[in-house]
Amino acid sequence: MMKRLLPLLAFAYATGPLSAADLPGSSRADAQLADYFRNETSQLSEPCLADIPPRADWEARRGEYRRELQEMLGLWPMPARTDLKPVVTGRLEADDFTMEKIAFQASPGLYCTANLFVPKNLKSPAPTILYESGHFRLFTNGVSYGNKAAYQLDGAWFARNGYVCLVLDTLLAGEIQGLHTGTRDKGLWWWNSRGYTPAGVEAWFGIRALDYLCTRPEVDTNRFGITGHSGGGAYSWTVTALDDRIQVAAPLAGMADLQSHIGDGVVDSHCDCNFFQNIYRWDFPQLAALAAPRPLLIGGTDRDPLFHLDSTLRIHEKLRRVYELLGATNNLGLAIAPGPHEEVPELRLAVLRWFNRFLKGVKKENETPIVVDAVKSFTPEQVRVFATLPGDAINTNIAETFVGKAERGTRNAEMTPDELRAALRENVFSGWPGEDLPLEPKLAFEIKPGDLLFRAWDFTSQHDVSLRLYLLENAAATNVEPVSLTVLDQAGASRWLANVRALAGERARFSESLAGEFLGTNLPAADFTALEKLKSEVLDKSSARAFFAPRGSGLTAWSGDEKVLTRIRRRFMLLGQTLEGMRVWDIRRAIQALHYVRADDKGKIELSADGPMAANALYAALFEPNVRRLDLTPLPRSHTEGPDYLGVLKVCDIPQVLAAEALRAEVKSR
Repeated sequence: MMKRLLPLLAFAYATGPLSAADLPGSSRADAQLADYFRNETSQLSEPCLADIPPRADWEARRGEYRRELQEMLGLWPMPARTDLKPVVTGRLEADDFTMEKIAFQASPGLYCTANLFVPKNLKSPAPTILYESGHFRLFTNGVSYGNKAAYQLDGAWFARNGYVCLVLDTLLAGEIQGLHTGTRDKGLWWWNSRGYTPAGVEAWFGIRALDYLCTRPEVDTNRFGITGHSGGGAYSWTVTALDDRIQVAAPLAGMADLQSHIGDGVVDSHCDCNFFQNIYRWDFPQLAALAAPRPLLIGGTDRDPLFHLDSTLRIHEKLRRVYELLGATNNLGLAIAPGPHEEVPELRLAVLRWFNRFLKGVKKENETPIVVDAVKSFTPEQVRVFATLPGDAINTNIAETFVGKAERGTRNAEMTPDELRAALRENVFSGWPGEDLPLEPKLAFEIKPGDLLFRAWDFTSQHDVSLRLYLLENAAATNVEPVSLTVLDQAGASRWLANVRALAGERARFSESLAGEFLGTNLPAADFTALEKLKSEVLDKSSARAFFAPRGSGLTAWSGDEKVLTRIRRRFMLLGQTLEGMRVWDIRRAIQALHYVRADDKGKIELSADGPMAANALYAALFEPNVRRLDLTPLPRSHTEGPDYLGVLKVCDIPQVLAAEALRAEVKSR
């Protein structure tokens, strides 16, 4: 078993986890970000399973929770159960079981390879275990033998103890390889916009595997169990939650709560296959509770660096209350063994005894003899299903088609602007705070070089997110002119702060303490030509100009490189948000702050932004009715190349929002 551990740990982030305590560097922005994540985590974790209804009401609520989970996995509506087209490409014999090499299509062209272990001399259909493989892979000379080659000893173990067992390959490490690490390692943030997670594919594989097992005469379809370790434990949780054919579950080291993922930083070690798209803002025990009141054994080790013991115990405690209220406390078990991130023999034995108890009706541990040896019977080459991979396989690019998107001519594509706003608020931007959140604006500074009035206002975008709005006006102007609000990305914010520094240098009234607070020494030199042009526009044309940088840029820029930013963005994902989606909220709040500063300017705001920030500004304007003009160049053509919002492509794409906004505002884009 120790040989399994090394590849599993190598699969984790080589740089190690990033905890909330580690996240802040020396800057105030980093510290505020850590506070933000801690407080958002508490908002989700504290109410999780705090209010459990009586058993009669649990089933109704459980059904709604299941539908939400399906949606968050990209499985709503559930894909069609098309012909599995199963094939058996070979059969191998051992002393007390046979092993079949099997493939089926979970959906047309979406292949799943597996090995089926069947005890010899069965006299009647046997209880059956679906074994979900973890991330261990065997890959030699460009050929993948699948996870099953590494986990065959589990199939043999169950077969020798009287169970039919299907050992299932994963999308990542099966014979036809897909991808699990789109956001963690590959920068495929469009997965978020598409509503795609490989966790959904793995759940679908498990459900279709049960469909296949139901066709086998050796299988007792009323006695299904499921187990797996690490990634296999994660898939065991989701299949159990979605499919009541699983009568008994025993997931091992496959779940951590938000406190551990975000606070301890274990999210950084996990690929996307561990996570649903959290648009309903769950903590993970809510998924686990969908097993109740069926028999459930939670297993782990005391020194697991990826699934911490304290997290496992917190999850068990929340579930204990659920099982208690449902009158099923004897159906919940906890097995903790000494060891690292490994499926140690003590855990395997506990799982077998759990299945014996609930699938075979064994009342005493010594009532049924247990075969304790676990050895590999076959070489990786022997368990391989395909000598030649099928040419019609879509596994590698399944992210592009697994989740449907809003198409022209569908109901979503024809929504009115009001319907579009409602759908986006409910299904895409559910992580936004309440609309009645106080702005709490405060004047940060005010200087008046000649007729130029230069002010800055700090306002609250959200808890732990204080942002600054800069405003330049002609102090001598008698009429309130339209204000042009420029939304800055990080590069633009850096250039703008250099302008601020230049303006500060013009007036001694700009205090040293104020300059030290927000003017860094590592800013680029001010572009005095651009600065003079800006001042001329304000003074000669009486055109008020405002500048604003959303969170993570400008004064609130976080320290660290792209790897750190990836970790930050994935924390937002787990909270049912994205960084870009929360920047849309920040832009909305900046517009509202302008209305406070210039109370009579409603209907006179002109909004401009470039690139990905242009799309953020477009969505913000959709929700703020007093934007009369937008200058968005260049504007991304689609969310497949623009900012990521959770599941937005299931609702709309950028051109649809552009058309909706053009009904009430002048829009310049290209």
